[in-house]
Amino acid sequence: MVNSLRKFFETKIYLAITLLVFVLLIGVLGFKLISGYSWVDAIYMTVITITTVGFGEVQPLDDSSKIFTVFLILSSVVIVGYALSIITEYIISTNNFEELKKKKMQKKIDSFQNHTIICGYGRNGKQAAKKLMSYKKEFVIIEKNKDIIEKFESETIPMVLGNANEDEILLQAGLKRASTLISALPSDADNLFVVLSARQINKDACIISRASRETSYQKLKLAGANNVISPDRIGGDHMASLVVVPDLIEFIDNLAVGGNENVNIEEIDVDKLYNTSNKVQTIKDLDLRNKTGCTVIGFKGSDGEYIVNPEAEIKLVPHSKVIVLGRPEQIQQLKSIYDLD
Repeated sequence: MVNSLRKFFETKIYLAITLLVFVLLIGVLGFKLISGYSWVDAIYMTVITITTVGFGEVQPLDDSSKIFTVFLILSSVVIVGYALSIITEYIISTNNFEELKKKKMQKKIDSFQNHTIICGYGRNGKQAAKKLMSYKKEFVIIEKNKDIIEKFESETIPMVLGNANEDEILLQAGLKRASTLISALPSDADNLFVVLSARQINKDACIISRASRETSYQKLKLAGANNVISPDRIGGDHMASLVVVPDLIEFIDNLAVGGNENVNIEEIDVDKLYNTSNKVQTIKDLDLRNKTGCTVIGFKGSDGEYIVNPEAEIKLVPHSKVIVLGRPEQIQQLKSIYDLD
């Protein structure tokens, strides 16, 4: 709606400018050819005529020139008046466009439930947003740099302009209804403040924070962060691992996790694999290996505890999850059988 209104006004402005240029050209050519004025005098007479400023003519006009001037005045009064009204309306409406756009975006954000809030749209924030997009998860970006907002804001990337340190901005992004907050600001001090504020507003949200320095890790945990990630440390560890165990790391790098066609690993709620209200089944009972070719490599119990390479006799209780590994076609077969798409 906002874009269509903007296009409508822009079309009217182009028409108004075209008409103004047309009147100017007719006036200049008319005074040049009919009255025999020089180009400068013709431009001067045209401008003072269509603007009705009341200056005198350069030289006395003959009857033909007077008749031409009358028609030029009558036409220019209508066209200049129309052009001025359109341009004025457009200038006034520019703020309205932005207001309409902001209201539309806020309405969309207000409809979100259990979404993710990403504070900061730098390198880490963009990577987080890209991953969430691939999973088709709802998220909101909080960014204080207006240039970044204007560059990346779209109907698919809801953004809130403001400082994530302020409670009002966090509330505007829907923190009370959010399930997760990712604080990816470049400053550890800012991340600490955001974590403290977010934990006060939503005690149940999962808060993930970025940390540049190792000394900030414990402080962020004490402030209420569930997870603290150090991108530099992870990057350095990854590079060193490529030296120590290059083949293993290369294999892991080739594993795709969710959100694309080449996925190799999936985390699945047990409740989607069978009716947990009936008799509790085990990993062996599911028989995923024979049905789909996928292998269960991990299990997360209802208490949140992870088990790597779980035994076949582990009971799949309600609200638990299994992590499966397979080739893309095997993962697709799994999704197809259990209608997981």
